[in-house]
Amino acid sequence: MSSRYRLFDRSQLSVLPLADRRSLIDVSIVEEKSLRDEVHPSFVSVAHGLAEARRDGNARVLMIGAHVLRSGMQEYIFDLMEEGLISYIAVNGACAVHDFELALHGSTTECVATYISNGQFGLWQETGLLNDIVINGVKSGLGFGEAVGEYIVNEKLPHADISLFAKAYKLGIPITVHVGIGYDIVHEHPNCDGKAVGEASYIDFLIFAAALESLEGGVVMNFGSAVMAPEIYLKALSMVRNAAAGDGRTVSDFITLVCDLHDLPEQVSAEAPKTSAQYYFRPWKTMLVRTVADGGRSYYVRGFHTDTIPQLWTAVRRNSSS
Repeated sequence: MSSRYRLFDRSQLSVLPLADRRSLIDVSIVEEKSLRDEVHPSFVSVAHGLAEARRDGNARVLMIGAHVLRSGMQEYIFDLMEEGLISYIAVNGACAVHDFELALHGSTTECVATYISNGQFGLWQETGLLNDIVINGVKSGLGFGEAVGEYIVNEKLPHADISLFAKAYKLGIPITVHVGIGYDIVHEHPNCDGKAVGEASYIDFLIFAAALESLEGGVVMNFGSAVMAPEIYLKALSMVRNAAAGDGRTVSDFITLVCDLHDLPEQVSAEAPKTSAQYYFRPWKTMLVRTVADGGRSYYVRGFHTDTIPQLWTAVRRNSSS
């Protein structure tokens, strides 16, 4: 049985090579690590928390939006991974697109205003390889993130050295991709298989939930994800707490950190009233208030990723040398 409604015919699409696209970002955006003179006090507390979580084998979770990669913060994150201060990474579908394009082609990010005018936005041949990678990965029982990391490493893509997925795969750190169907440009492509995308991303969600089973005494950090991060974290944490309650355990003593550009008050331990637009900023009420209300600690730092991630890294380096 099929739908009674007409589906878009993807055979009509013209998918062009990336060589025809004018990209806005290339590998030169990746910054070399450098210590910052000033560090927000919250990062000092989080650095201590990360060190303690590493010592005790508790979760050190990084959740990011795609702009973190587009800001060139890869080397800072790589160092935290290599030092064992990040044990798990969760990203959205756009992260996979940008990381893969950079690894394969050395450039990423198109001008939406330019290419939406003629309907070419997102329709680039090489980027569509992600769909094939996911389809093949699911056949092998792999989630989205592991399949992409494995491909970049095994195929020795030209710029694999700046790939977050490749670094995670090499280090054995789970990186999971949490996709909303229709959110990402690869969903436009004729070779996109929604069943495979859904299965791969759901495998990743279960991997993510398993990672939160060791969150007691751990740290969860969110840089720039206003919807994906707080939503999957909320559901996975509920699953983990539900299972823990059956064993007479609790998952309540951990640290959350959110870094974004919203103007929040200095004290974020109480959520905004429903009459305020800030109430609907999910990272605040979900990650900074509700899920740490039973014994956790939360921190918020406002700033661009090019400021906040280097400051966190600096705090970590200073903590390790003290």
